[in-house]
Amino acid sequence: MSTPHLLNKSQIFEKFSQYVSSGKARFFQDNGIEFVFGRREGPFVWDMDGQKQLIDCHCNGGVFNLGHRHPRIVSALQQALRHLDIGNHHFVSAYRANLAEKLAAITPGDLQYTVFGVSGGEAIDTAIKIARRATGRRKILTVKGGYHGHTGYAVAAGDPKFSAPFLAESPEFVRVPFNDAEAVAKTLTSEFAAVLVETIPATLGMPIPDDDYFPQVKQQCQATGALLIIDEVQSGLGRTGRIWGIQHYDVVPDILVTGKGLSGGLYPMTATIIRSELETVFHEDPFVHISTFGGAEIGCAVAEEVIAMLQEPLFLTQVYTLAQIFDRGLARLQNAFAPMFQEVRQKGLMIGLKMADSALGPVMTKACYEAGLLCVFAGNDPSVVQFLPPLIIEPALAEEILSRLEKALTLTAQWIKA
Repeated sequence: MSTPHLLNKSQIFEKFSQYVSSGKARFFQDNGIEFVFGRREGPFVWDMDGQKQLIDCHCNGGVFNLGHRHPRIVSALQQALRHLDIGNHHFVSAYRANLAEKLAAITPGDLQYTVFGVSGGEAIDTAIKIARRATGRRKILTVKGGYHGHTGYAVAAGDPKFSAPFLAESPEFVRVPFNDAEAVAKTLTSEFAAVLVETIPATLGMPIPDDDYFPQVKQQCQATGALLIIDEVQSGLGRTGRIWGIQHYDVVPDILVTGKGLSGGLYPMTATIIRSELETVFHEDPFVHISTFGGAEIGCAVAEEVIAMLQEPLFLTQVYTLAQIFDRGLARLQNAFAPMFQEVRQKGLMIGLKMADSALGPVMTKACYEAGLLCVFAGNDPSVVQFLPPLIIEPALAEEILSRLEKALTLTAQWIKA
């Protein structure tokens, strides 16, 4: 096996540029973020040379909700590897059945059946396929600036920024503003198979919906016969302080999509969870939809451990405690750095830091890096910095994160004055 760690950083950037992506390599070099992931443990990641440590407050969009290489997740994977492999997606599997049962137990209402996949985009594609098959309709209503993945239907459902370059735009995907129930009411007709929306759209900059938004959307879906697909790939699995973000709004979707955090950061796992009557779309031909690696049996062992940790009595209590610490600290920082730092968008530990203009999100991303934080600005609203601390940190580390964030804000203020 080759040993890329024996290469120095410049050699790795050169190889990455030559064989993976010259654009990405150039982007990070041009912006002075020549960071190559080396050691990673809990909430921390280190550069390959060990010289720079970052607290991961991006968590790869929720993949590392439990931090990096959590010992319990590593142990679950190691034990599974002693007697399991991926398995065969054509056949009945005890491990997929057990995991699907556990997902049914923690999802609201009559969400009972699970179709497994390996990426959020694949899981969204599956949800759209099911909605179209169940309703016999083609149109999908989504939100402007949304993002649901880079695969076929998923990229068409998202913002044109990601679909137009690949000629993936389609008139069958219609967009309305997020948090605008009136726009949904005016647009949704009996031609639509579904409404597809993230509970809190991350790439749009973490806008927090009004309390009555999702109940009204659900009502409109029921009135027109459209299905409600809720994308919880990022907002699910404890990130907002509830197991599912949609639970804050007392709405049960027809289809719920989750992923990222289900992987435990170690094995790709996604789930498209559907109401029991929707499973009939597979009755005529149960092999009409397949995913070779979806629901891999070694991955099921990882996901079961994720769910076990999530259900422990103090897990969500800890998320709530951390959310309060960040709520107080961020309010102080917003006041101290106004008007540059304009707004905190927060639901649990799903947080967006709204800056005064679109140029400041990228600047803050760089400043956070210099201050020892890994944060990334929102792709469809660069004025917002995505702020997603791990769910398993201690209060003392939360305070350290706030201290480093203050340094980043100070740097940003200095740079824009220079």
